[in-house]
This record gives sequence, C-alpha cells and structure tokens, in this order.
Amino acid sequence: MFKATDKMNSKPSLVIEGKVATITLKKAEFANRLSVEDLKEIRQHIERVNQLDSVLVLRILAEGKYFCSGFDLKAFGADTSLSTLQFGETVDAIESARPITIAAIQGGVYGGGTDLCIACDFRVGTNETNMFIPAAKLGLHFYPGGLRRYVNRVGLDKSKEIFLLAKHYAAEELKSMGFLTHLVKKDDLSKTIQEITNKLSQMAPLALLPVKKHLNLIANNEFQIEEITQLVKASEASNDIKEGVSAWAEKREPIFKGS
Repeated sequence: MFKATDKMNSKPSLVIEGKVATITLKKAEFANRLSVEDLKEIRQHIERVNQLDSVLVLRILAEGKYFCSGFDLKAFGADTSLSTLQFGETVDAIESARPITIAAIQGGVYGGGTDLCIACDFRVGTNETNMFIPAAKLGLHFYPGGLRRYVNRVGLDKSKEIFLLAKHYAAEELKSMGFLTHLVKKDDLSKTIQEITNKLSQMAPLALLPVKKHLNLIANNEFQIEEITQLVKASEASNDIKEGVSAWAEKREPIFKGS
C-alpha cells in the first residue's frame, strides 16, 4: 500500500522508445502539481532527450483527472527562497526542447500548468479540458516567459482576459482561441496523440527539427536568416532529399536517416 506521502513523492517519469520520448506527470492524487524537485526532474529529462539525435518527438502526459495544477504554492511557506521563476525556467526548457513536443491534455489544467501546455508545439485536449490562471487573485505576478508565450499564442487582448480577470475556460473556447491545436473526444485522445506522433516520426529530421526551432525564434522576433539559408542549402544537398523525392515518385513511405 502506498501512503499519501509516497504518491506525493512520485516524480515525473521518462520513457524513451526509438524516436519517441514520453514524460509522464504522476501525482494524480494532487492534481499533478509540481514541486521544485519535480521541476528539476523534468529539466533533467529534457536535457537527456536533447542529447539523443534519434528522438524526434517528446510527449508530455499526465495520470488522473487533471493534467497539471501548476506550481506547488504550499512550498512558499516552507522555504522563502522558492520562486515561480523556477517553474518558468522549466517551461522555457520545454519550449526550446530539440524534439517536436506534444501535450496530451486530458482534463483540467491551471496556473503554470497552462503555460507548460502552450510551450508545446501541439496541444491536444478533450471535452473535459478546462483551464484558468488564478495568479492575480492570489497576488502573484506571472513569470516573464509565460507572459510572452501567451501573447504569442493567443494574442494580447485574450491574454489580458486570461491573466487579469482569471476567467475559467472550457474546451471549445480553448480551441477557438488557439490554446488547443486539437480538440477530440476523450476516448480518442490516445489515438490522436499516436497519430500525430507517427506522422512526425516519419518526417525528415534535417527539415523537421530546424524548422520547429526557427518558427519559435521568429515568433520571438529572432529571424536568423543566415542560419536558415545554410539549413536550406544543407537539406538540398542531403541524402534525405534524394530519398524523399524517390519515395514520392515510387508512391511509398520514405525512410529518412537524417543525413
């Protein structure tokens, strides 16, 4: 029998299978809120995945009813050196992760947990997905990376509504505002995540990963035209483009090797 303290100490796990890595939040009984140790664990997982050239997709899943309820605010009373800035640093690492990232948002997501979602390249929700950010009601200023991501993803006016009014949002509105990239039935969530994973895993790494990187940089007003130009030339001279063209002509799936 696990005690409550055992479950509270369940750190986010990492599983790597070929081209796919999966981080799973495992504190279902505590709405998957994240402690400082959890955040450290996630950053270590991302560092490991970033070092593996074979991994093209990083998925973030959660056990239980809630996806993530953000930072464990109770920790503030125990250690005044703690800061939500540590949460922001972890989400920044997710946003800049080398692989393509997918969040499987099966239920409620709150506070910094919502930022963890929008830091991902694809955000798949269900009719049970809902969110709000209570920071202003708590007297807490949201960290810089999160503010930037929200303005980039959903726009300035909607970001003001989200942060300043602490409004609750249901799944349909989350899809219409751009918080979710996909909205599916609850029973179809795993299937949809796998379909997206499979499609991404079949893409050419030399195009897939740098394009993700530079789209994010452009969204942050960093247009590195010289580097993009060199990447275009490298892809045009690669074995993968030859394989892609041959597969297209032969009406078969290409087998890319990232070279």
